Amino acid sequence: MMLQTQSAGAPAQRRAKGAASVYAYRFGVNYTPSQNWWYCWNDFDADSIARDLDAIAGLEADHIRIMALWTFFQPNPAWVSPAHLERLEKLMSLADERNLDVCVSMLNGHLTGQNFRQGYEKNHSFFSSPEMRATQKLYFKQVAGVVKAHENFLGFDLGNELNCCWNTADLREGDAWFKDMIAYAEALAPNRVHVNGVDHAPWFAKDTFSPAELAALQKIVALHCWIYFTGALERGGALDPPAVHLIDAMAALARAYAGTAGKPVWAQEYGASEQWMPRKTIPVFLERTMRNAIHGGVTWFSCWASHDIQPKFKVNPLEYTLGLITCGQKIKPQGEVFRSLAREFRGTRLTPEALAAIPSMKPPETRNRNSTWKWLLRWIDRAT
Repeated sequence: MMLQTQSAGAPAQRRAKGAASVYAYRFGVNYTPSQNWWYCWNDFDADSIARDLDAIAGLEADHIRIMALWTFFQPNPAWVSPAHLERLEKLMSLADERNLDVCVSMLNGHLTGQNFRQGYEKNHSFFSSPEMRATQKLYFKQVAGVVKAHENFLGFDLGNELNCCWNTADLREGDAWFKDMIAYAEALAPNRVHVNGVDHAPWFAKDTFSPAELAALQKIVALHCWIYFTGALERGGALDPPAVHLIDAMAALARAYAGTAGKPVWAQEYGASEQWMPRKTIPVFLERTMRNAIHGGVTWFSCWASHDIQPKFKVNPLEYTLGLITCGQKIKPQGEVFRSLAREFRGTRLTPEALAAIPSMKPPETRNRNSTWKWLLRWIDRAT
């Protein structure tokens, strides 16, 4: 398919209010602080964060996605830390000075393979307890009071892959929570872009949220497209179709559940670790996968991650090399690829003609990992 685009205005127009066009191409990163990881909320160093954001601006990114660790921000159900809100305010201002919009992920929850849980969750259901819902809404309300005054506030992500930390076998329970909280986010901050950044599991099998509701309730569908965790690398190498077409295939799956070819899609997380492929292959993988996604109708991209993670934090070693930038602020070859693509496509938008040309299929009749992969592989065969 030949990609059809049209001008979306000057590339410098990166403000969140202008981002209401979810069909205009956007390129950003999931911010990973280079020095103190997200423990920086407790050990805040504005100068270090400013240097990170300078490097991200050097990638020509137009937005970042940040992680507000819930356990740090709201250690008591009736109290949100003023110090942490002040630090969030500072980060928003630093990003604004560098022309970066900010998506704030809230109920975290699951992050870099770890689960951060509240002590006061005991004996309460995350999804159905009235006490927990009131606690969650207080948190959103207090954070909204800080961020919505900033022009560069892009919107809320309800939580980073929260189904990995809190889940339910009753999809009606998960959907009811999702519907209420996404509406509350919109009420707190109207006309922004609010999403539910789940991992791939609800799209591949029955897990916490129904794909139909995920597709219907988000202005742009946020997808996390990891070639390792989805099983793409079990079906070929890093440069084979299951891997380099994973994003566009998952986008087609989301549109199938939405019942419309016109549903916009945000590749909110994707990337590659040196544990999955040789270092020299990563830039090639990134360019192929992003170009395929662009040709497959995906318009927003947030690569994981901005920076590498220092080994001193003892996370899963695959996490150390996911960045586009080193901890010493050097742009890596994959970062150069990202910057080149941002330059090429920013300032344009996807046309209805291009969307209409993307292959479509009915969603899988059975929703489990194997049947979903059969569906994805059939779509990839048709698309290529």
